[in-house]
Amino acid sequence: MAKKSPSFSINPALVGLGAAIRAARKAKGLSQEALAEIAGLDRSYMGGIERGEHNLAIMNLLKIADALGVKASLLLNESEN
Repeated sequence: MAKKSPSFSINPALVGLGAAIRAARKAKGLSQEALAEIAGLDRSYMGGIERGEHNLAIMNLLKIADALGVKASLLLNESEN
């Protein structure tokens, strides 16, 4: 299981990105577990991302975006709103 990022945990930018990912996941009717499986990530890690606890790598963001059928840029843009 991935540990929380001590430097960035609960950073507003990460919280916003997590909220955008959560909204996109729910819009697709997916559970965290289903999204994590499709993206090839651990379910608990996915939960941490959605809570803004992890400073995720760009490759993981791309995996999540692909699993959601959206561009990573959309998730980043939505995270700023």
